Formats: sequence, C-alpha cells, structure tokens
Amino acid sequence: MNALEVLRFAARGLAANKMRSVLTTLGILIGVAAVILLTAVGEGSSRAITADIQALGANTLTVSSSTAGGGGGGGGGFRALLGGGPPGGGGGQQNSGPRTQARPLTLDDARALADKADAPSVRSVSPVVTAQQQAAVYEGASHTIQQLVGTYPAYFEASNKPVAKGGYFTADDVLAARKIVVIGQTVAENLFGTVDPIDKRITIGGVPFTVVGVLKEAGSSSGFQDADDVAIAPLPAVQQSLTGFGPLGQVIVQATSAATVDAAQREITAVLNQRHGITGDQSADYRILNQATLQETVTAATGTFTVLLAAVAAISLLVGGIGITNIMLVTVTERTREIGIRKAIGAPKGAILGQFLAEATMLSLVGGLLGVALGVLGSQFTIAGVRPVVVPASVALALGVSVAIGLFFGGYPAGRAARLRPIEALRHE
Repeated sequence: MNALEVLRFAARGLAANKMRSVLTTLGILIGVAAVILLTAVGEGSSRAITADIQALGANTLTVSSSTAGGGGGGGGGFRALLGGGPPGGGGGQQNSGPRTQARPLTLDDARALADKADAPSVRSVSPVVTAQQQAAVYEGASHTIQQLVGTYPAYFEASNKPVAKGGYFTADDVLAARKIVVIGQTVAENLFGTVDPIDKRITIGGVPFTVVGVLKEAGSSSGFQDADDVAIAPLPAVQQSLTGFGPLGQVIVQATSAATVDAAQREITAVLNQRHGITGDQSADYRILNQATLQETVTAATGTFTVLLAAVAAISLLVGGIGITNIMLVTVTERTREIGIRKAIGAPKGAILGQFLAEATMLSLVGGLLGVALGVLGSQFTIAGVRPVVVPASVALALGVSVAIGLFFGGYPAGRAARLRPIEALRHE
C-alpha cells in the first residue's frame, strides 16, 4: 500500500465521524491561534514601549528628584541657563559636608549642568515643571489638558516634539515670561475643531495663553495615556501663573551625541553630587534615567513577557494533543474488527500504523492551518490598546508544533492498532 492509499484511507476514516473530527481539530486550532495572537500582542507591546523610549532620543538623559517637596528654585537667572554659561547667583550654595537633608532639583542645579566647564558632554539642559489636569477654554469650548509642561526651547528637540503648524517659543519668550503655548493635536481638536489655532488666545487654569504652535501627532502607543493631550509653555510663565516657583519636576539633558551619553551621565552625577553634598556611600537624592539603558532593560523584560504569554498559550496546544490521543483511542476501539479484517487479508503492520498516524496528523495539520489563519486575522485588530505585531517565527513554530503533536499523540493509538492480532480483532464485538 503506497502513501497515497494510506492518505485516502485516513481521509475516509475522518469523514466517517465528521463532528468528532471537527471538535478535535478545534482544540488544535484554538491552541495555535492563541500562541500566534498572544505572541503578537507581546511583540506589539514591546515595540510600542521601545518607540516611546526612542522618541526621547538616544542621547537624552532625564534627571528627576527622588524626594517630594523641598525648597524653591527661584525665578531669576534664566539668561545664564539659556546661554549655556556658568551658573549665576541666587541659591547656588555648595555643600561639601555630609548630607543631612535631601534636596529637590532647582533651577540652580539646571544652570550648573549647563556649565560647559563642568559638563562638556552636555549639549542642552531643559528644566521642567508639570501641572496636571488643567482646564482650557476657547470661546465656549472646554477641554482638560492632561499635562501642561513649563520648560525651555531646547526641550522640543531633546524630547523629539516637532511642530506641525506654527512654531516654538524662543529664549526671548522665556526671558520675558510671555504667556504663549504650543499645544498637542488632541488639545487642538477639542478646543478648535477645524479652526486654525495659531495666534488664538485660550485660557488655561484661568490664565490667558496665546497659541503659537501645534505639535505633530505623536499617538498613544501605550494605550493608557494620550501623548497628544499636552501643552508646552515657557517655564517662568507656568511658574508665575500656575505652579509657583517651587522645585523642578525633572531636568531633560541632551548629550552632545549618542556616543557621549555615558560621559554626560558621569558629569551630571559629579555636578549634582557636589551641589547636593553627596559623598562616599551616601544615597543620591536624584535619579538619572539613561534612555539606552532603559531600552535594554525594557527589551529584556518584554521579551520575557512575550515568552510567558506564548508558554501559557502553548498549554492549549498540549490539551489539544491529549484530545487527539483520546479520540484516536476511541477510533481504534470502534474499528478493531475492521483492523482485524484488513490484517487477515494481508494488510501489513506498517499500513495500519501509517493510516492512524496519518489521521492524527491530518487532524492537527488542518487545525494548525486554520489556527494560523485565525491568529493572523485577529492580530489585525487593536487589543487592549496594543497593536499586535505577528512574529513570523511564532507562525512557523506553532504550525510545526501542531504537526509534531499529531505525530506524537497519535503514535500510541496508531501503535496499538498496528499491534492487534488478527484473530483477536475478528472476535471483537
């Protein structure tokens, strides 16, 4: 009996119990589709997070305070920082003794980081204050801005926020504390609709601001926060009107290049340690977030997460394989007399073994192919705010495993059928 005849007998055997064959195939289908879809969700999440990190730039460092509250940063001295010159007066006191109290980040710290003598690897420094949930109004239309940022012009380049319309505010706008603002796409759509927002006046937290630019759409890749629901204004204007002259939320530092990021981080650490009086093994009262290091960590974490998702989905494939074993054992029992007759008229052991192995493999292969189609189709839709990305390797692996499952879990029932003695099989009722 050749291979074609074996496949024909196998197809005829499966067709004899259509519903049972369909239900068995369904178990493999669900397992393969789950592996592909969950792997795609994990890969999509990984790429989205990576894109968010890369949006800040490979040469960007974020310095944030590890304390809450603290002293104010002062409102003067903008010109020294904007010009990148040495820090001026106004609170730049050094403390070389043991640190007794944690200090927040201030404008004086930012000015010190902009000093080329102490930090030659630093290209720009952008102090940042943030006011959350600010109500904005324009001619009867209102919208709650999720994040109002007060900063300096260098922030736009350091955080990769280009404008689609209008322009940025300038160093002169910062020095004059002009109440102008650059808004995100979500803010523009909710307040202005189809009206051109440039040079229009809006009120934010009851304070009038003039719109000078609209940011390009960034999108919300994480699914939890709208990256376009933002407004960016000159730091002193935000401090005077909304936040007060308290500590900074963070300082965005741009290194001269991606190759000098580590050097810039060392220089930042040295400057802040000196200013905050941190010596020896004392814990720093600030944190420096290196985008490159963060990206490596996140990539490793999301890779583990993706593997975990695939492993959970693979359990469905295992269950489907056990279902194949169960169904094939039932099939062998039901067709014991048929097997005896075939062996009595000369059918070799290999033909019986091949037929039942072919039946099990056909069940798993058909289920695998349908599962691949369902998994790829499901990945075309956004799931929990994540756009799935199909991993070709997961498709090949899931399909290959489904075929292997048919061979493995169909092996025992097929071997049992092939070992039946003709005389015993003929006596079976």
